[in-house]
Amino acid sequence: MFKKMKNIETAFQHVRGFTIILVVGNFITLCYYEYAREKLISNVRNKLYILYNGKVLEAFATERKDNVGVEARDHIKTFHQLFFTLDPDDKVIQANLTKALYLADESAKKEYDNLTENGYYANIIAGNISQQITVDSVAVDLRTYPYPFRCYATQHIIRTTSTVSRSLITQGELRNVSRSDNNPHGFLVQRWETIENKDLKIVNH
Repeated sequence: MFKKMKNIETAFQHVRGFTIILVVGNFITLCYYEYAREKLISNVRNKLYILYNGKVLEAFATERKDNVGVEARDHIKTFHQLFFTLDPDDKVIQANLTKALYLADESAKKEYDNLTENGYYANIIAGNISQQITVDSVAVDLRTYPYPFRCYATQHIIRTTSTVSRSLITQGELRNVSRSDNNPHGFLVQRWETIENKDLKIVNH
C-alpha cells in the first residue's frame, strides 16, 4: 500500500513539474509573440509609401531630432535660392520671392522692400538681367536655440555683355514653427542680414 502511495506521489510530482514547465513555456511564448507584434506594428507605422511617376517607393519616418541639422541647412539653402534667383520676368520674381518670404520673418521682408524701393527688381527686368546663386556651404550651430547660422554663397549676375560673380555671406537664426505646405521644414529664418556682398570677377562675353 505504501509503495502504491509512493508511486502516486511520484506521478503527481511529475505531472506538476510538467504542468509548471508548460505554463512557463506558454508564458514565454506569449511574451515573445506580444513583443514581435509590437515591433512589427512599430515598423509598419514608420514606413511610408509614395507614389512617384507611377511607381510605389518605400520611405521611412524618422524623429525630427535625427535630421534637424540636415533640415536646417536645406531650409537655409532653399530660402537663399528662392530669394536670390531672379529672371527678367515680374511673375517669376514675384513667385520666387513669395515662396521665400514664407520661410523667413520680417527681416527678409524688410530687405525685399528696400530692394524694391531702390528699383533693383525693376532694373533686373529693364536690363534683361538674370541672377543665379550657388550656395557653397551653410554653418548652423545646433547647440543654442534659436539656431544661429551663416550662409556662404556665390551670386552670378548675368547680363548680355558680361557675367559678374559676387561673394555673398549672410547670417541669422532659425526658430521652430509648424510645418506646412509653404514651409515643409518647419523652420523660420529670423534676424537675417547680409554681412558681405562684393565682386569676385567679371567675365565679358
